[in-house]
Amino acid sequence: MAPLLDVDLLPFLLFLAGTGLMILEALAPGAHFIVIGIALFVAGLIGMLFSPLGTAPAMAIMVLAIGLATLWVYREFDFYGGKGTGKTSSSDDLHGARATVTRTVTSTEGQVRVIEGGGFNPNYSARSEFGELPEGTEVIVTDPGGGNVLNVAPTDREDDIDRELRRERERRERDSSVESEGDNEDVEPA
Repeated sequence: MAPLLDVDLLPFLLFLAGTGLMILEALAPGAHFIVIGIALFVAGLIGMLFSPLGTAPAMAIMVLAIGLATLWVYREFDFYGGKGTGKTSSSDDLHGARATVTRTVTSTEGQVRVIEGGGFNPNYSARSEFGELPEGTEVIVTDPGGGNVLNVAPTDREDDIDRELRRERERRERDSSVESEGDNEDVEPA
């Protein structure tokens, strides 16, 4: 009885499977097919180039070793966003985040795109307590609302602290202009 699978065919099959998984990763980024795809691809390639390493036990060890090395590289270099910036750990991470209005935001509907830290899909439904916000308006998330619908406020909106800072600035400007006028009055004309 002939064997079902020729031993010389195993490296080629691993090579093809690895190639297929890497293509799937290109079609669906973030699906983590790349790790096992590279492991199978490289093990199959080594098995085809160096036939003594093409045996089933050697191939299994190579797939495991290369897979672990690939996983380490994949996690260490974080190819999909740079050290966790492509994901949020909770809706609280969105509090204070800056966003841009992509569909007019009203008190009942709208959509924003979170600029940084918005996760894999940075587009969120949003509503405003400060009137209608047109497309392109820069906003800040005031209440993440569980991450489903964000409450946002325009960044150019003046709050209590901003008003107090403005008043203090204006008071200092008045005081300095009064002092400079007072200094000019002390000088006698020639």
